[in-house]
Amino acid sequence: MNADGVDLLRPFRVPMRRRFRGVTERTGVLLRGPAGWGEFSPFPEYGPAYASRWLAAAVAAATTSFPPALRDRVPVNTTVPAVDPVTAHALVAASGCTTAKVKVAEPGQELALDVERVAAVRSALGPTGAIRVNANGAWDVETAVLAIARLEKAAAGLEYVEQPCRSLEELRELRRRVSVPLAADESVRTAEDPRRIAGLDAVDLIVVKVQPLGGVSRAVEVISEAGLPAVVSSALETSVGLAAGVALAAALPDLPYACGLGTATLLSSDLTDRPLTPDRGQLEVRRVVPEAGLLDQHSPEPELAGELLERLALATAHLDERS
Repeated sequence: MNADGVDLLRPFRVPMRRRFRGVTERTGVLLRGPAGWGEFSPFPEYGPAYASRWLAAAVAAATTSFPPALRDRVPVNTTVPAVDPVTAHALVAASGCTTAKVKVAEPGQELALDVERVAAVRSALGPTGAIRVNANGAWDVETAVLAIARLEKAAAGLEYVEQPCRSLEELRELRRRVSVPLAADESVRTAEDPRRIAGLDAVDLIVVKVQPLGGVSRAVEVISEAGLPAVVSSALETSVGLAAGVALAAALPDLPYACGLGTATLLSSDLTDRPLTPDRGQLEVRRVVPEAGLLDQHSPEPELAGELLERLALATAHLDERS
C-alpha cells in the first residue's frame, strides 16, 4: 500500500455517549490525501501488525477513489448497547430504523437482562421490524443453544445471531443445532485470511468492516471470495471512517441486509458538522470532510497525540512489509 500523497495527519479523541463493548471514547488519526480523508482508529488493544490493516484502509480512503456507487442511500440498523430495557425501547423508538442490532452477553450481565432488552426492542419496533443480536463470541456451544432459544422467543423471531461463539469450529457445530441464521464478525475481521470461511458451512452470512479488512476494495474481494451474503458494519468510527463503509455498501451488487453503519449516534460528538446519521433508517452515500473547529475541539492532549502518532508509525512499518 503506497502512502504517497498523504499530506496531513490529525489525531483525534471523541467521547462515546455511553460505554459500548467496554469502549468509552474513540481515538485515532485522520489522514488527508488527494482523494479526501481516511480514518485510522484501531482499538487500543490491537498490535501494530493487525493495526496495519486499519492503516491500509485509511491510506486507501485518502489516496484512491471509492468504487462506483450503485445506490445513493443505504439502509442501516439502529444499534442498542447493553442498556436497561427502558433505555433500549427509547433508543429504538427514536431511531427511525426498522432493524435493530442488540448487544447481548455483556460481561457481568445475566441472560435474563438480555431477554428483557430484546423484548423491549420488539415492543419498540412493532411486529414487522427485524431484530439481530450480537454476542461477540461470548458463548460456548451449549450456552449459545439455550441463549438463542430464549432470545428468539423474546424477539418473536431473530433475523440472525452475530458471532455467538468464538471459533469457526464452534459456529459450525452450533449451526447444526439451531435454526436461527448465524453471522461471523470477529471470525472474518481478525482472521489471517478472511477468505478461509468459504466452504466451511459454519455461518449463513458474514459481517464485514472496512478498516479491519484493509480498505473498501479489499472488503469487496473478501465478500466475493467468501460467497456468502454480507452485512456491512462499522468499527465505531467517526463519520469520516463511516463514509468508507457506506461506500462499500453502495458498491455491492446485492445488499440483502440493513447495514450496521448507523453508529455515529453512539458518539457524543463528531469531527464534521454534517455527520453520517440515519434519516428514516438510511444513510446518504457521500464523502465526509472534517470541520476545522471540530478537529481542534477534539484534538487530544499532547501525550495522547504522541501515542496515537507512534501507533501509526509502528503500523506503517508493518504496512511496508505487506506492500
